[in-house]
Amino acid sequence: MPAPENFGVEMVGVPEGAAIELDLRLEAVLEGVLVTGTATVPLKGECSRCLDPIASDFEADFQELYVYDDTRSGGNADDDELRLEGDLIDLEPVLRDAVVLALPLSPLCRDDCPGLCPDCGARLADVEPGHRHDVADPRWAALRDLAGDVSPAAPDRGNGSSGTRDSSDREGKQEG
Repeated sequence: MPAPENFGVEMVGVPEGAAIELDLRLEAVLEGVLVTGTATVPLKGECSRCLDPIASDFEADFQELYVYDDTRSGGNADDDELRLEGDLIDLEPVLRDAVVLALPLSPLCRDDCPGLCPDCGARLADVEPGHRHDVADPRWAALRDLAGDVSPAAPDRGNGSSGTRDSSDREGKQEG
């Protein structure tokens, strides 16, 4: 069967009109027809990290009861029940639930996709190892301008003294 429109999520989906392969088992039960099956659909989209196009096949399993027009299944509200339309079964809502709800919201071209460089937008899989940019945070520019050419001061040892001892201190300790 051809895929309906909007059969996917933001980053990946089934192209409209693409062939959906169905493997179905239809069983007559007391309340109606039990449909069990697998849908195989082609997926197209883009990687959520590097934005490269991706294409693959996807399988979704489903099982749903379609009730006869003149019966109601065990206390369910009529709005929740799927009904047979004469001898026809509308599989689109069941397929949409089975396929779209199982699709990844953030599809990846491969599990270890490094994505894009946040500074230049290059694919990190294509650039040399250790790719980086020396970009200073613009919020620190004013502080850097204030510092000018001032060299950093020697670290304070934390004892409150200048680091030199008075000669009388040395002599007093030697005598006593």
